[in-house]
Amino acid sequence: MGIDIKFPIGLMFSILGLLLSLFGIFTNGNSELYTRSLGININLWSGLGMLTFGLIMLFLAWKSKKAKTP
Repeated sequence: MGIDIKFPIGLMFSILGLLLSLFGIFTNGNSELYTRSLGININLWSGLGMLTFGLIMLFLAWKSKKAKTP
């Protein structure tokens, strides 16, 4: 059919993951913000996870598009 959902999902997760990772980097020194998460910078780690997932989805979308073109 030609509809590939991997590209918009990958783009969304990559953008949100990048924003969340940057927020985690910029607020890394604020220990008060991360007391509820036992001192773990949850913004940074979840942002990196989302960014990794988004980049994998974009790679898979690019790979499937490349395979379809003759």
